[in-house]
Amino acid sequence: GFTDHFALGNEEWNPWDADEKNELAASQQRYEAYLKMIKYARSHLEQTSLRVQIWGKAAIGLYLWQHIFGGHLEPADVIAQWREGSQNAGKTYFSFLTGPSVVPGYFSVEAEHVVLVLNGREPAKIAYATQWLHYAQTLMETRKIQHVAVVLLGNEQCNNAWIQPYLKRNGGFVNLLFVTYDCAFVNEEDIFQWPLGVATYRNFPVVEPSWSMLHDPRSYLCNFLGTVYKNSSREALLEILKQDGLDKLCWIAAREQWQPQETNESFKNYQDALLQSDLTLCPVGINTECYRIYEACSYGSLPVIEDVMTPGDCGNSSVYHSAPLQLLKTMGAPFIFIKNWKELPAILEKEKKMSLQEKIQRRKKLLEWYQNFKARMRQKFINTLENSFLPSDKG
Repeated sequence: GFTDHFALGNEEWNPWDADEKNELAASQQRYEAYLKMIKYARSHLEQTSLRVQIWGKAAIGLYLWQHIFGGHLEPADVIAQWREGSQNAGKTYFSFLTGPSVVPGYFSVEAEHVVLVLNGREPAKIAYATQWLHYAQTLMETRKIQHVAVVLLGNEQCNNAWIQPYLKRNGGFVNLLFVTYDCAFVNEEDIFQWPLGVATYRNFPVVEPSWSMLHDPRSYLCNFLGTVYKNSSREALLEILKQDGLDKLCWIAAREQWQPQETNESFKNYQDALLQSDLTLCPVGINTECYRIYEACSYGSLPVIEDVMTPGDCGNSSVYHSAPLQLLKTMGAPFIFIKNWKELPAILEKEKKMSLQEKIQRRKKLLEWYQNFKARMRQKFINTLENSFLPSDKG
């Protein structure tokens, strides 16, 4: 109210007075508006900002952070004991921790909301994952954290029943579950399908599309580098390729034993094969979905996918009319889907007749789709967390 005081205590007219008064009033208004803005920003921040800590205790966490979120990690060295990164996304500040030194109770929990990335592929991994869940449960019970979501590398036959009791819907404490493969209890409400992604445990890199990747002619029509299991469709695939001499047009390197660790040479070979082939053949393994699909996309080599359900508990025909690979199909993946490798010779014949220009267009479409797919998965992940963890305005 100091402008009133000016008007009263000044009987003698001052030609500058009105200007001064106006200036003072204006600056007071600016100051008040500024305070209001700070107050609003602060309250807005308190209302909408989430701090989420992601604990990456399975290699699939690196696909989430580096490939889908485009996040960085310090130190860059993949064998470092402790690696971390952070970024703002949506209304949320995310921090990511990974490495062997991230052990329950031996790091500071700096967020009220936690995403646990776990491996549930086999009993030994499940035992380890369970320890982390119990740790998170203790933090919930002692009010150290408010919400927990889990990203789970599921079992390849979709035997994921062990996680069910931990879900909030079943009396547990886990609000949200993102699980790989066509798990039958995905409901798109609190349980979502998550992409398998690339083999980050073999240090498959984030690949930036280049001019030559798009435009250069490729030396091979197709590639298949992988393990050939006895009496599998992979054996049938190799037979079909040999029959018509098509194996001469493709980069084929089959081995009888699965090898978890790549040598530098075998990995370079594999990357070259993806980069040098127009098509990547993706026969089913234990599950229809495999790392190869995403790795081929990274290099603009179109996946040719054997579209059949693998044995086990995957797929749920009441929800899924297009299992397997429900997630990729829903997102409009521009792949070639086949039911039997006998269809391959006709596909390769067509391939021989395609012009480079047509192939360039197809590569563009594939690389754009894959970038878009990752962006959409990121957005869905953020939205799902925010919708679940933020207090709703329904008050």
